Amino acid sequence: MNNLVRLDLYSQSHYSRGRNGIVALLWWFIQGTLFRWSLQPMYGWRNWLLRLFGADIGTGVKIRPSARFTYPWKVKVGEHSWIGDHAELYSLDTITIGKHCVVSQNGYLCTGSHKMDDPAFSLVIKPIRIEDGAWIASDVFVYPGVTIGTMAVVAARSTVLHDIPGNEVHAGTPAKYIKMRFDALGASGEGFSKIHLLHK
Repeated sequence: MNNLVRLDLYSQSHYSRGRNGIVALLWWFIQGTLFRWSLQPMYGWRNWLLRLFGADIGTGVKIRPSARFTYPWKVKVGEHSWIGDHAELYSLDTITIGKHCVVSQNGYLCTGSHKMDDPAFSLVIKPIRIEDGAWIASDVFVYPGVTIGTMAVVAARSTVLHDIPGNEVHAGTPAKYIKMRFDALGASGEGFSKIHLLHK
C-alpha cells in the first residue's frame, strides 16, 4: 500500500510557467513588498506593477494590496472589476475575468490540481473564466476549468465544481442553483449590454 503514492516521482517537466524562473522569483518578491505594502487607495500603482509583469488589466480596476497572483502574465481582468482582500488567483493556467466583475475577499480561483489516482501525483491545469458582471462572493473556491457565466453570482463560502450559467445564483458545497439574479434577463445573461449602458 505504501507504494501507491510516490511523490519522489513527481515532475513538472511538461509544465511551462510562461516566463523563466528568475522572472517568477522577481514577481514574488515585488508582490510581497511593493505590491503588498502599498496603501489601499493606490490601485493605479498595483495595476501598473501587474501590467509590468504581463497582466492584462483594464481601466478602473480595483485590486486590494493583499490579493495574490501566482503568475500575473496568465491573468486578464476587464475594466472596472474588483479583486478583494486576500483573494488568491492561483494562475498556473489562464484566469480571465470580465468587465464589472467582483471577486470578493478570500476568494480562491484555482487553475491547478493533481491526478489523485496517479502515484506520481501529476499536475493538472485548466483555465478559469469569469464573465462580465459576475460576482464571486467571499471565501468562494472555484475549481480548475470552471466558467462563471455573465451576471452569475456565487454565494459566500461556496465551492464551485462545475460551470454556472449566466444570471444564475448558486450556493453551497458543491454550489447548486438557488434562483435567477435578475428577472429581466434570461439564463444566458441576455440584456447585460443594456444594463451596462445604463450604468456607464
